[in-house]
Amino acid sequence: MRRSTREGFTEFAEAAAPRLRQTAYLVCGDWHLAEDLTQTALEKVYVAWRRVERADNPEAYAKRIVLNAYLDRRRLRSSGEVTGLDVRELDRPAVDGGSAELRLTLRAALMRLPPRTRAVLILRYWEDQSLESTAELLGMSVSAVKSAGPRGLAQLRDLLGTDLPSLSTS
Repeated sequence: MRRSTREGFTEFAEAAAPRLRQTAYLVCGDWHLAEDLTQTALEKVYVAWRRVERADNPEAYAKRIVLNAYLDRRRLRSSGEVTGLDVRELDRPAVDGGSAELRLTLRAALMRLPPRTRAVLILRYWEDQSLESTAELLGMSVSAVKSAGPRGLAQLRDLLGTDLPSLSTS
């Protein structure tokens, strides 16, 4: 028996929401905005669920909505607004066992990068997406992603200085 539209979407949303929220947080640096971006994506996916459900990768579709919503918001937002640190993040354990100071330093450096560059770095090196997948999610060419990745890592290294371990460019 075929699942109802609501059941299929609910199952998808429950499974995908945490990963969408994490990606949104990594690109925007604000848990409240990450929640909003995730909610926006899930709303749009729900409206198009019958079509999205038949696609190969509904989560990639939702992730692209998150990234587009963030980049669109950045274009519209005042350039003088500064994203603050969510103090609740200080108590979260490190995913990789790194120190809180290192995580905060890296997060602060990421926030200083241009939004699209930050999105490329997060998708390529944090989420380990392929060049093609990253290009598709961001609406960029593969060659643009190829050049943005190393250039973004170089910018990140410059921002971090020499006191931190070198970042892998693989």
